[in-house]
Amino acid sequence: MDRRSVLKGLAGASGLALTGGLSAPAIAQGAAARTLRFVPQANLANFDPIWGTQYVVRNAAAMVWDTLYGIDSSFQPQRQMVESEEVTDDGTTWTFKLRPGLKFHDGEPVRSKDVVASLNRWAARDPMGLMLKAIQQELTAVDDRTFKWVLKQPYPKMLFALGKNNSPCAFIMPERIAQTDPFKQISDYVGSGPLKFVKGEWVPGAKAVFEKFTDYVPRQEKPSWLAGGKQVMIDRVEWVIMPDPATAAAALQNGEVDWWENPIADLVPVLKNNKNISVDIGDPLGNIGSFRMNFLYPPFNNVKARRAVLMALSQEDYMRSIVGDDNSLWKALPSFFTPDTPLYTELGGDILKGKRDLNAAKKLLAESGYSGEPVTCLVAQDQPITKAMGDVTADLLKKLGMNVDFVATDWGTVGARRALKTPPGQGGWNMFHTWHAGADCVNPAPYTAIRANGDKAWFGWPTSEATEKEVTSWFEAKNLDEEKAAIGRLNKAAMDDVVYAPTGFFLSYTAWRKNVSGVAKGPVPLFWGVSKSA
Repeated sequence: MDRRSVLKGLAGASGLALTGGLSAPAIAQGAAARTLRFVPQANLANFDPIWGTQYVVRNAAAMVWDTLYGIDSSFQPQRQMVESEEVTDDGTTWTFKLRPGLKFHDGEPVRSKDVVASLNRWAARDPMGLMLKAIQQELTAVDDRTFKWVLKQPYPKMLFALGKNNSPCAFIMPERIAQTDPFKQISDYVGSGPLKFVKGEWVPGAKAVFEKFTDYVPRQEKPSWLAGGKQVMIDRVEWVIMPDPATAAAALQNGEVDWWENPIADLVPVLKNNKNISVDIGDPLGNIGSFRMNFLYPPFNNVKARRAVLMALSQEDYMRSIVGDDNSLWKALPSFFTPDTPLYTELGGDILKGKRDLNAAKKLLAESGYSGEPVTCLVAQDQPITKAMGDVTADLLKKLGMNVDFVATDWGTVGARRALKTPPGQGGWNMFHTWHAGADCVNPAPYTAIRANGDKAWFGWPTSEATEKEVTSWFEAKNLDEEKAAIGRLNKAAMDDVVYAPTGFFLSYTAWRKNVSGVAKGPVPLFWGVSKSA
């Protein structure tokens, strides 16, 4: 039997046997209806949304910390913690006023000094934050509810920067926490958002717990992604870590959990056949698979080695490893941008089109000077998406003649190790797999992975002056036509220098018990508005 047949068989078996006897806690029926048990995409191994960029950390952080603005489903920034803002005619001085009644989870009011410290820490790690830092004259608290940001030149995308939902987000923390070195992890998780993190019940690898913050004051607008009124309808959210898909499927069918963030496509038919379960595409904007290479060390410090990968890789192989045989769930992607969005382009993407040329790729790899050194591949086994892509990559690199050092590990370890700039043989790495939410790839503003500004870039630290030039051109564009032209040139430059290798576009499912209502589509699991009946 193949892997898919085994998974389907196991998922259809008794959940009690599969989960080792896991059963719902013996709590009153009413209390059970107030607790939502959720299977996240990965283990919450660390919890600092500024220090790292893993989506699982961002997703948890969006429950615990609020933002000044929130991006809605139309990609527009809306006020969140902010009551009002003013900007001078020359666009260089922004004055913001906080909403009244904002509190942290320890009962202290949210003050402007907390915001200033939070923005300083965020700006040290985020690409848009770094752009703001480069033109900042001062960021100061005027009074407890007012703060001012004075720039040396205008920054028209200020509100988008403060509200964007890609990592790192500009989450607002108490000043004492936000003063932590941005390159060291925090250990205090007092938040400003609608749910509190229960640190005492956190067991990495097993569970994470969040409780409703009763003093949170939601906005009155209708919720839309991370904007609007975050009305929490349940008392408690328990994240139950289940890296094995068959176990998670069985637990959902048996009612041991209520919502599974991203069931693998192989098991969706089993779930759809259960009358108690709803299944749908979680985010219509989908995801872009990523083969991320380290520019600091051989072989991928040489553009010819990176291009050899592009010439040889089959996006269909990668996508089918993730979604199976359902052609409606994936697309080939000779681009870095989200399909069917206004700025989508395939300019420069010909290297990913047509028949794969392994012999030409081998020749190009030899020209790069590759001489058989180990290529350290970090592959998270507890993430079905990364595990599937990693298996394809191991085979691909061996066919190219590379000496593959396959490091089978967990997603938390990948998240920590990929931040290291040490050589691959000394704890570093040559490549890892991840994916980018389509919502993050609609334009360069939220797109951390497309930046190629060396040490200031995302993990892999790509350097491409041509790519960065076109990022700047897009920010300076005066109309949509100029934006489209800049994005076309940017896509070509990033493809020529191989900022990373796109492995294709794919959609993911989400699944929940039918006694759960209010599950909304979006790039983040949205827990506000979700309720559960007994």
